[in-house]
Formats: sequence, C-alpha cells, structure tokens
Amino acid sequence: MASRSPVSFARLLVVLLTLAIVASACGTAAPTTPAASPAANAPAASPAANAPAAANGGSVVFLSTQFKPIEEAERMRGTILSGFAGQVEFLPEDGGPFNDRVRAEAQANNVTVSLIGGLHGDFAPFARDGLLEDVTPLLERLKSQGYPESFIELSKLGSDQHYYVPWMQGTYLLAANKKALQYLPAGADANTLTYSQLREWAAAVNQATGQKLLGFPAGPKGLMHRFFQGYLYPSYTGSAGVVGFKSPEAVQMWTEFQQLWAEANPQSTAYEFMQEPLLSGEVWIAWDNAARLINAVRERPDEFVLLPAPAGPKGRGYMPVLAGLAIPKGAPNRAGAEQLIEYLAQPQQQIATLRENAFFPVTGVAIPQDLPAGIRLQADAVKLQANAPDALVSLLPVGLGAKGGEFNKVYLDTFTQIVLNNQPVEAVLNQQAAILQQIINDAKASCWPPDPASEGPCQVK
Repeated sequence: MASRSPVSFARLLVVLLTLAIVASACGTAAPTTPAASPAANAPAASPAANAPAAANGGSVVFLSTQFKPIEEAERMRGTILSGFAGQVEFLPEDGGPFNDRVRAEAQANNVTVSLIGGLHGDFAPFARDGLLEDVTPLLERLKSQGYPESFIELSKLGSDQHYYVPWMQGTYLLAANKKALQYLPAGADANTLTYSQLREWAAAVNQATGQKLLGFPAGPKGLMHRFFQGYLYPSYTGSAGVVGFKSPEAVQMWTEFQQLWAEANPQSTAYEFMQEPLLSGEVWIAWDNAARLINAVRERPDEFVLLPAPAGPKGRGYMPVLAGLAIPKGAPNRAGAEQLIEYLAQPQQQIATLRENAFFPVTGVAIPQDLPAGIRLQADAVKLQANAPDALVSLLPVGLGAKGGEFNKVYLDTFTQIVLNNQPVEAVLNQQAAILQQIINDAKASCWPPDPASEGPCQVK
C-alpha cells in the first residue's frame, strides 16, 4: 500500500474534516462536479418513491456499528432500506463483536458479510490488515452525487485507493428547554457558552427551581465517553485525550468538571438517551449525540432549542462523526453490496436518513424546506458549531480496532473514580494513564487530531 507520511496526513485530516463539516453540515457541500445531479434538488420523498428501477441486488448481509438502538434499527429496516431492490439483513453490533466477526470470517475464509457500515476510525485497522476491497471505481461512479472532496480524501485512509464510501455524518450538541434560557448568566450568549457559564447556568436553574436540571448520558449505554474524548479534553487541553490525558490542564479540567457535575441531576448515571429526560421534564439542559436528542425537538420544536457545545480555555472542542460503507474482502455478494451503497447514496435515502435517524447527508443533496421544525433546529445548531471561530475538531478514535471498548472504559473509569467517588485527581490520572498507554500500544494506534502526529503508537505525556 502506498502511504502518505503520518505527519502530513494527520494535518490534512484536521483541515479536511473541518472544511467538510462546515461545507456539508447543512447540505451545502460543494459538489465535485460543476452541478449536482438533478435529483439532488428535488423535493424530499420516501425512500421507495422515485427510486430508479434496478436489477434485484439479491441477499446482502449488512453489518454495522451504527443504528444499534432498537428504534433506529427499526427505522433503518422499515423505512430507509425499504426501497432497495433486494433483501437486506441489517445487523447492528457493538464495536467488539463487529470487529471480531469481520476478522474471524476473514481468517476462516468464510465471509458471510457483504457490506459493513462504520465510523471513519473503524475502518483504519481493517485497511491496514488488508481486509477491505478497493472501492475506487464505485466511488468514481458516485461522485456526481456531490461528495465533498475532503470526504473523498478521508476515505483513502492515507493510501492511494479508497476503502469506503462516505455514508452519513453527525455530531453532539447541547439541548435546552426554553424555560431555562431566562436563567442564563448575565451577558452570556446561549450559542457561545463556556463551560464555566454552563455551570453558572445550571446553578442558577437549580437555585430558582430547587431542582438539578442539567443532565448527561452517563448510563450504561450512554455516550459519556465521547463527551470526555471529543469535547472536554480538547476544550481544556487541546488534546484528543491521549497525549494530554494526565497533563496539568487535564487536572484543571477534571477539577472543574467535578463542580459542573455537582449541578447535574443525580439520575444522569442512568440516562442513555437525553431526549427522554428532556421530554419528561427531569432535565432542562442536556448534552448528547444529535441523534439521541432529535425526538425532543421533533415532538416539541417550540419547547426546546439546540445549541453548540461549550468552549474551554483551548477552544470549542467538538467531535464530527463521519460514517462510511465498506466491502470486506471475499464478500459473497459484492455486486449487491455496491448496489446497496449506490442506493444509500441517492438523494431520497440521504434525506430519509436525516428525517428518520438524524444523521446528516454527506452528498450535495439540498436540505428540503419542508423538513420538520426539529430537524431544522438541529441543522442550524450543527452549522453554528462547525462555523464557530474557536471551533476545535477532535476526530473519533482511529486505529483501535477491537480495543475501542477498552479505550472508552478508561475515560468512564476515570470519571467514576474522580467525579463519582471523589478520589484524588492526579493519582487517578496517573493510574489510568498506564492502562491507556497499554491499550494504545497493543492496538499500535498512532495519534489522531488534535493530538500531533506520531511515529508508532501515540504516547501519553
């Protein structure tokens, strides 16, 4: 495999992904051809409606790390995939079983999966180990859909060929009940909050109502680890949470987060989807993945607002989520997998994915004016976050493979020990840093932005 230098590619990654999110978060990505296909500007339709006639794609086993929640998986099967000319067995899995199955089938030379869907970082270990097909010819055929050149470049994973086709994108946001806005700190703008202002805001709400109405998804299936990796650590340390894991800035970060957590609803350790406590009124202010906030603003768009994440001393850290579609080596139905990728790239399916599961298009399709008000609120917040002058992009972890679960556990264990159990910050960070370093070493994972590029495994400083 021809490779770029790790330094040049890592730097390129930051620039490319920042530009891509700015360009396409609201469906305004510049097409790679002079004009997007005519269908790109057509009114939104159901996935089956307006779908071009196609030969039957046969049976496609589709393994995915995305849309694991039951409701999302049902919408994927029943709506987004419903117009495909073939039979799709959609199998959402956690990262560990996902990696294990792809590798076990390859090693046994008995591949049953024809299509895999995952995040950008999920594919790097597979590509490194020669487990993915080259999809360059397929992506060339699909360029008329208007993918940003930056996303096309990312799909190379540092090589001279393409290993996945961009599928969809998302991010994480703040949500707030409008009743909370009256308690914002003096002079604070809800769209440019700092973490200090968030704490003051939550404390003011608590004082006025007698209730702790700030919430985080710290339950067993919540995404709290992403808050630390992509939001808090970059905002305070300028790091993706590896190089700066135990830095003096990290000590300050955890100390201040203890103060913020003191204003949080104690039920946060049970919350998994923040849309539910928002709708019930248990919380008024919440952070979560946009797809896990969407039902609140979809059902009551006049009651809630969506806001960019807060900023810290180093900037407004945020984590764009780019997902793609890849074909494993030896796929039993490669033709059907390619047909399914082409189907999911069509404007109707890109918009259906936004409508149903709140992930944004990666093509040049225009966002329809008739979108529900809640989706519009989300689109506006995504754009504000990406365009913030202090925005600091933090990529999802790259190259961890089956070690992803252990990596995430380090941040959750650190949170438990420092914040929930009130153990000494520096001692916990030193202890967990050793565990983190071993995981990185075992995975042979290089640093990813905003940490500086590394030769070999990323090193905790």
